[in-house]
Amino acid sequence: MSKQPSKLLFETFINSRRNFIQKAGGLSMSAAAIGLLSGTSINAFAGEKAVAQDVRILNTAIGAEHEAVAAYQLGAESGLLEPDVLKVAVGFQGHHKEHIDALSKAIRSLGGEADDAKSNYQFPVEKLKKQRDVLAFAAGLERGAVSAYANAIPVFDNRDLSLAAASILADEAMHWAVLRSALGLDPVPGAFFS
Repeated sequence: MSKQPSKLLFETFINSRRNFIQKAGGLSMSAAAIGLLSGTSINAFAGEKAVAQDVRILNTAIGAEHEAVAAYQLGAESGLLEPDVLKVAVGFQGHHKEHIDALSKAIRSLGGEADDAKSNYQFPVEKLKKQRDVLAFAAGLERGAVSAYANAIPVFDNRDLSLAAASILADEAMHWAVLRSALGLDPVPGAFFS
């Protein structure tokens, strides 16, 4: 299993912890059973299974990042954001694009193929009537990303990916704090994330 460089940046945008973990796991046969049937050693199969799981987690994160890019594009094109706020939103969108690039690179280095963006996302467009609505929507997505990355960190087999997820989690948390502040809310509502 190849190690990822410590500098690898990686970010995700998942709305629910349960959804993220469910998408990341699961084979119907045990690794031992499949390994015995195929004549492959259990250790080799376990390594392949771990890499496959890491690729699934990374692709789930890429899906969320693509969603974030699309959401910030929607906000940018809405005409609802003041120029200074628009500048910050476009900056956050750029971060998410960088996360996609890093995640895609990590997947390729593991021998996988990165997922593409969807052609359409189901955003609550009818509820976005003023700047505050757009900021609240973005804050909710960023909060979901923080939660998803926090749950992904212990699941990765490749510990360098855990480090990268922690780095992206920090970026998502900063986005969430900035958006909460812009909404007039306490940017850091507690000593622990829940």
